[in-house]
Amino acid sequence: MGQRKGEIMSNIDKYETRKKMVYDFMCDDMYVPMKIKELCIVLGVKKEDRPQLEQILLDLQAEGRITLSKRGKYSKSEIKKTVGVFTAHQRGFGFVTVEGEPDDIFIPAEYVNGAMHMDTVEITISPVTTGRRKEGKVVSIIERGMKQVVCTYEASDNFGFAVPDNTRFGTDIFIPKERSKGAMSGHKVVVEITSYGKKGKKPEGKVVEIIGHIDDPGTDILSIVKAYDLPVDFSEKIMHQVQNVAKDVTPADMAGRIDLRDWMMVTIDGEDAKDLDDAVSLYMDGDNYVLGVHIADVSNYVQEHSALDVEALKRGTSVYLVDRVIPMLPRELSNGICSLNEGCDRLALSCIMTINKKGEVIDHKIAETVIKTNRRMTYTNVKKILADKDAAVIEEYKELVPMFEKMAELAAILRKKRMKRGSIDFDFPETKVVLDEDGHPIDIKPYDRNVATKLIEDFMLIANETVAEDYFWQEIPFVYRTHDKPDSEKIAKLSTFINNFGYTLHIGADEVHPKELQKLLMKVDGTDEESLISRLTLRSMKQARYTTACTGHFGLAANYYCHFTSPIRRYPDLQIHRIIKENIRGRMNDNRREHYESILDAVAKQASETERRAEEAERETVKLKKCEYMSNHIGECFEGVISGVTKWGFFVELPNTVEGLVRVTDLTDDFYEFYEDTYELAGSATNKRYKLGQKIKVVVDSTDKIMRTIDFKPAE
Repeated sequence: MGQRKGEIMSNIDKYETRKKMVYDFMCDDMYVPMKIKELCIVLGVKKEDRPQLEQILLDLQAEGRITLSKRGKYSKSEIKKTVGVFTAHQRGFGFVTVEGEPDDIFIPAEYVNGAMHMDTVEITISPVTTGRRKEGKVVSIIERGMKQVVCTYEASDNFGFAVPDNTRFGTDIFIPKERSKGAMSGHKVVVEITSYGKKGKKPEGKVVEIIGHIDDPGTDILSIVKAYDLPVDFSEKIMHQVQNVAKDVTPADMAGRIDLRDWMMVTIDGEDAKDLDDAVSLYMDGDNYVLGVHIADVSNYVQEHSALDVEALKRGTSVYLVDRVIPMLPRELSNGICSLNEGCDRLALSCIMTINKKGEVIDHKIAETVIKTNRRMTYTNVKKILADKDAAVIEEYKELVPMFEKMAELAAILRKKRMKRGSIDFDFPETKVVLDEDGHPIDIKPYDRNVATKLIEDFMLIANETVAEDYFWQEIPFVYRTHDKPDSEKIAKLSTFINNFGYTLHIGADEVHPKELQKLLMKVDGTDEESLISRLTLRSMKQARYTTACTGHFGLAANYYCHFTSPIRRYPDLQIHRIIKENIRGRMNDNRREHYESILDAVAKQASETERRAEEAERETVKLKKCEYMSNHIGECFEGVISGVTKWGFFVELPNTVEGLVRVTDLTDDFYEFYEDTYELAGSATNKRYKLGQKIKVVVDSTDKIMRTIDFKPAE
């Protein structure tokens, strides 16, 4: 037996030696591509050994080391190296995002080679894939992505270690005692990494900031702020600039502007809004509606290249966390002279549109104006007027009621027109977290999207479209809001999935029209599977971003779109206000065009990146507070709907938007199998099923604030 085994091993060794010899021969600089017949002659391969050579060539091809041309000639593969950003998974593997590649490259754990989360890495992409996506190998680490990490500190006698909040970091960090800054166990700290460690050795770091104790109010949110590197405070230089900004609008400020102070107009916002950057007006001209969307002229106070402007670009956007707002501009500006406060003279940039009964903009004017809002309205009160017909509120705002009724009429026309062309309306409930004064969540509920919020939405959309189309045809450098067509592969997967529920998608010439997705969402409206199919449809889409090319907005089914209406809280809006004003004033010469052409790509990229960062931070704070809220309800029973099914369990969403996992290991009454095609778990003995959209009662089992997860168990 031993002899036989030895012979087999010897044959394998011989085969590998020959394979290496063939590959080395092809790697020689003098080698020219050859056919198999030529290789046999040059390598002196006998007729009976030719099948083995054929096998060797097949194996080398499968490994991606050699290629076969259309003419039947073999040559060495060029190993393509590429650079991207590594996203780690807590299980050891990861993905690399490469610009220009439609999908991320999968990196198996054995090929991570010391790369950590957010590192910029050089990789080779394997020509052979074992799964559905391309695979690669990290060759080198170009730049470390995470230089500072937010952690929970644990003290020991002579040293400490820090446990990163971000589980993707994958390992604790060793902290020498003299570098702990006096941190105690349970402190949230910012750790600067001094050594990234090697195999078998942990990374080392030093504490650079103590955020506070884990149990102190606000520490949890502040930890997320630090983790996402969100700038909070404004420098002295910037605040000094703000102090010098005029507190009142003067006659000199109004010079050359159209005076609209006698127009009836209002702001409509949430109760707690303080930065009121848009006002609306409406009057009739015969059968036509004249809609005015008046936006605070922030660019009048934030000069290009000033310290204030540089900081605004760096921030890119205001960030709305559950317990605080981190503004793009200092509050003294955003809540002061730039806020369209009731009864105050304010400078604005107005888009005044004449719209016919079909919802078509037949004329428009974009102008620098002076305005004065009549009333500061809330969504609640406008809803009470239009939907609830509340007599007391109607009496209070009686002089404005006819305008609101005409606004509702116009909004319905605009919405109908938008829907007709295929605009997709995802009506997911956003989460409103109510906190007590110590920052603890006392209630979680869905945000109310009502007739008033939709009205403002409709008016802002039409203004954004009108401005974008105007500047596209003027061929002036601009920043557009674009949304690319979905990836055809993702749409094909969605189509296959919805077939299980009896729905179909018409896909023409390898792409889908937004109208098809809109029709699908209308069909699933009110069904058990609505939540899931809506989510999967959303996931099949690309993310909207800022670009200098006007490539259209797929989700809105719009050819032209930009962000014009919120310059207080979004930098792209502020940027295009500057362009519009220079153009209105006749200053858009060749020099200024060149200037904008040279900066706008970088502005669009920065705005897109800061928007993603803000969204992620906002999402994390909501998840954290949901987790904290549910930790006060352990053992309580709730009714929810199954919102997702996987092989390890199913997710249940409660009416308050909280989502938790029921693990398959907790389904003890049977052995459950996962059926991927129908997204359900079925018991093999009882045939009991858990499927999407099913109502179910669950008990809150546990929560994990670090992982931001909630676990449910089925109620008996």
